[in-house]
Amino acid sequence: MTAIQTFFLQGSVSTLLSSQSSVTSCRKVSVKFTVSCCSATSPLAVVNGNVEKRPSDRTEVRIGLPSKGRMAADSLDLLKDCQLSVRQVNPRQYVAEIPQIPNLEVWFQRPKDIVRKLVAGDLDLGIVGLDTVCEYGQGDEDLIIVHDALEYGDCRLSLAIPKYGIFENVNSMKELAEMPQWTPERPLRVATGFTYMGPKFMKENGLKHVTFSTADGALEAAPAMGIADAIVDLVSSGTTLRENNLKEIEGGVIVQSQAVLVAGRKSLMQRKGALDITHEMLERLEAHLRAVGQFTVTANMRGSSAEEVAERILSQTSLSGLQGPTISPVFCKHDGRVTANYFAIVICVPKKALYKSVQQLRAIGGSGVLISPLTYIFDEETPRWRQLLSTLGL
Repeated sequence: MTAIQTFFLQGSVSTLLSSQSSVTSCRKVSVKFTVSCCSATSPLAVVNGNVEKRPSDRTEVRIGLPSKGRMAADSLDLLKDCQLSVRQVNPRQYVAEIPQIPNLEVWFQRPKDIVRKLVAGDLDLGIVGLDTVCEYGQGDEDLIIVHDALEYGDCRLSLAIPKYGIFENVNSMKELAEMPQWTPERPLRVATGFTYMGPKFMKENGLKHVTFSTADGALEAAPAMGIADAIVDLVSSGTTLRENNLKEIEGGVIVQSQAVLVAGRKSLMQRKGALDITHEMLERLEAHLRAVGQFTVTANMRGSSAEEVAERILSQTSLSGLQGPTISPVFCKHDGRVTANYFAIVICVPKKALYKSVQQLRAIGGSGVLISPLTYIFDEETPRWRQLLSTLGL
């Protein structure tokens, strides 16, 4: 792996990249202690690490999962719900397996290391937050978002400024950029752990005089302590910002993030079995996530024909289901004759509309209503799979 050492010096930043196999050149950027948006000698960037991409002789496919925290627990829960339970013999080991998918190894890693190892080719698939992909992937074309909405880990990467002082009447990025206070001698000071996305965002929004200081955790205290004017950090509910007299502003959201399934393009194209495993995982994920919050409603309804019953059901918009109701005759014996005076109907209803749908169904003659949650909804073909094949040129 390539080792990265970054030295911040008075008047310059020297980035030394060293490798066991090669040594890259040193670059100097004119700033003061930190990376500056107003540098005239270099594009605005902070190097998080150059990863040497190399081939591998291994035959197994590897997926990286977060090793700690809420993201780790939610990832394991999602896979379990998709009948892809991770079996870890020893909780201290970093490697595990998913018995339902042979030849797939699970590696527990820090989220940023998952992205770096995907770029390097040491992992083939990974589940991490989109913010982590953007920060540590740095736009690498080898990274492909296979599923962009796993529906947990919701947050946003935002710029936040104080509610008081010179920022009291500043409510947009445009107003922040137009403030006369920011000069080469007195730049806007931003504290962040996102040393790639933060500077990139500032430059794209026309803020030329900015310096960045790196920090991890408790960033909300930086403006009050006087060591920063603003922060760039992950925000969930926004409560912590408000409690520290900070505010988000219009245009200040850098990225809306949640958990995503990401893959390496070269792995999908070159590693045997990687594309097939990705297809299976994608289908399971899509089918389960589509079924979340959906219920099957079954009821009996008296009618002269299936068409007549369908007319009554489709007159109520909340009873249309996915494509429409399924209607079949209910046979019973009356006076020695088999008749079909009732029809069984089956529809799919979202949880939020469940009670309203049941009321409408009963109002048009439905009875014996049965309700059960859905586990999977499989499409004829997964839309994201078609999109992935198109991205790969297949």
